[in-house]
Amino acid sequence: MRKAQAASRGVSDEDHDAAVVQLRALLRRYEHYCMQTDSSPCILLKNDILLKIDQKHLLKKITLSFPDDKPSDAVLPSLQPLLMALRDERYIHVEELNIWSLPLKHKDVVELCLMLERGGRTVYPIRSLEILDCKLDDWCLERFGKAVNSSYITTLCLDYTCMSKEGLIGLLSRGFGSCQVHSLSLCYCGLGLWSGTLLASLLTKSSVRELYINGNELQCVGATELLRPVAENCQKMAETPKKTTSITDEAELINQLSNTKSSMQRKSAHKGKKTKKKRGKTKSRPEAKEGPWLKKLHMFDNSIDNQVPNQLKRLMELICILVKFSSDLIELDLGENHIGEDSGKKLLEALKDRKAAKLSPIKIQVSTRMSTETFSAILKSSKELKSGKKKRQKKRVTIEFQMIKH
Repeated sequence: MRKAQAASRGVSDEDHDAAVVQLRALLRRYEHYCMQTDSSPCILLKNDILLKIDQKHLLKKITLSFPDDKPSDAVLPSLQPLLMALRDERYIHVEELNIWSLPLKHKDVVELCLMLERGGRTVYPIRSLEILDCKLDDWCLERFGKAVNSSYITTLCLDYTCMSKEGLIGLLSRGFGSCQVHSLSLCYCGLGLWSGTLLASLLTKSSVRELYINGNELQCVGATELLRPVAENCQKMAETPKKTTSITDEAELINQLSNTKSSMQRKSAHKGKKTKKKRGKTKSRPEAKEGPWLKKLHMFDNSIDNQVPNQLKRLMELICILVKFSSDLIELDLGENHIGEDSGKKLLEALKDRKAAKLSPIKIQVSTRMSTETFSAILKSSKELKSGKKKRQKKRVTIEFQMIKH
């Protein structure tokens, strides 16, 4: 019975046994290199490996983290033993790699980048990379930007990495224009007004469609620079079908008639013949959309307020354009940004226009610093948005407090 169930899922007992053998070898090799390099094995990683051994499943998500409950003079985990163990065992099943609160040296960064890049002898198809609070300098960011260009990564998170203007330029200028990253998270990275133009250029040239920049200091000016090309392209794409419909109607009708006629001719030609076995249908790839557009935008706590009314007014005009016309936008986080009552009413009107246009609802979060009526109406006109990024901020504070305490 067990074999039958495994076969129905496409997994054999041999596959389960092979997974156990691989994981045991990986754990032994990892502990061996930890002793060699005088570093402490990561307890979380060891537990994850042992759990997968019990389940007889491959480990596809690896998390290497700083031990919160150890004294400051304790031996810390290191990235080197893990990388060496993965290489020696040719363990190519990791899809998600998380490195939390572990200061990385230049050597660590180089070794990790060589593993991510597709030009090596062994391919490690890591698709999600999260480097959280690892104290990366400008050189490390530039090296990661280069590695991402030739990797399989689609989701990149560099939260709590303090970035200068040069560091962000180095990260974005190396390879984001041609890589396949669609989700980028730069929360609590110290990004200021200057980052708006750089991020706008990123969205214009790359495939990034989910942008998380919570806890930064873009303010109205930086956020306006970021959203201007996205909003302009969104409005342009919304107006284009209205202008071209009347011109293309006749051509579309001719094409439909032609397709119908050819279909009838094919049916008559095959009449009376034996039907051949159907082959699998090959779906054509959808055409890439022109210009920058966003699916998710999280700008929680970016010091956006009404201190300079004209700046907030311009920003809200761009946000309202996105809300009205973007059929792709599904999440918008403006929490802890004090947009005020007037901007709240404009956002509410944009949500009503979106509903009238029969576009899908957006998950929205806004600050409560507006009238109860306007705030409640915005929530009723949208879906509730819960952001997981704020929990990471609390974790960071806890880590720093424990380090100071010790």
